[in-house]
Amino acid sequence: MKITVLDAQTLGEDLSLEPLKALGETIVYNTSPDSLVSERIKDCDIIITNKIKLNERNLTSAKKLKLICIAATGYDNIDIPYCKNRNIAVCNVKGYSTHSVAQLTLSMALSLATHLSEYSDYVNSGAYTESGVANCLTPVYHELFGKTWGVIGLGNIGKQVAKVAEAIGCKVIACKKRPDPNYECVDIDTLMRKSDIISVHTPLNDETRLLIDEKRILSMKKTAIFINVSRGAVTDEEALAKAALEGRIGGLGIDVYTKEPFSKNHPFYKILSLQNVCLTPHMAWGAYEARVRCLKEIIENIEAYFNNIIRNRVDL
Repeated sequence: MKITVLDAQTLGEDLSLEPLKALGETIVYNTSPDSLVSERIKDCDIIITNKIKLNERNLTSAKKLKLICIAATGYDNIDIPYCKNRNIAVCNVKGYSTHSVAQLTLSMALSLATHLSEYSDYVNSGAYTESGVANCLTPVYHELFGKTWGVIGLGNIGKQVAKVAEAIGCKVIACKKRPDPNYECVDIDTLMRKSDIISVHTPLNDETRLLIDEKRILSMKKTAIFINVSRGAVTDEEALAKAALEGRIGGLGIDVYTKEPFSKNHPFYKILSLQNVCLTPHMAWGAYEARVRCLKEIIENIEAYFNNIIRNRVDL
């Protein structure tokens, strides 16, 4: 059995892939340019990938391919209908990054609400020392206690974010396809209007693509903090950047982008220097412990497949 890992670099240099070798011959590529994917997978039985797009164009060469293991929960980079037609099994990994993503979501909310980078810069620049004043309280910040936190998508991650939001005293409202009796569930437009903090935790599909459009962005409170740790294409990135530039949003925390990494032509490149913007490099899922769990789940997915056990299959 031959296993090909296409983009090991996205899993972190500190994560050992040695456990895969116990399953079969393992070839590891740090990155795989689109032009080389077909060649690299043509003789393999199993593909392991995080972000590489796999579709008819490059999968045609993989005549022996039996299983694609995604090192992630989302699988919008895989052409599932084509895999079904080819009888190629596809497995994702669920639940491994719940606490990691919730941690970054809370970190962004706290940092943006407290203007932490601005206060830190004030001290680091020497301005605090030179001021001769014991404290500085500009810019003004507010407690999150008593504020309304809107959670879009109430799966494993959304529920964990709701728990930590409640733990710091926020009132939680949620938008969910099937209402949850444990939370006040409202429609997306009500959530956008009423929330002081909004965090997005929904998968990308035909229903959620551009869910957060310009009209909904304009409906937010001018003081609202908006955080997206799901998929970039769930939002209108141009409209978000414009809102930040025009001061129509209290804070913007983004970890995911329609194109990753984004280019200098991306609308977010214009807002890199804004103090109320926190952009991170799609790292919310990647705490060390989460990546260890991810690899363990991939190995268990492979073992289950070859033992005729259905586990984490997204092609069925």
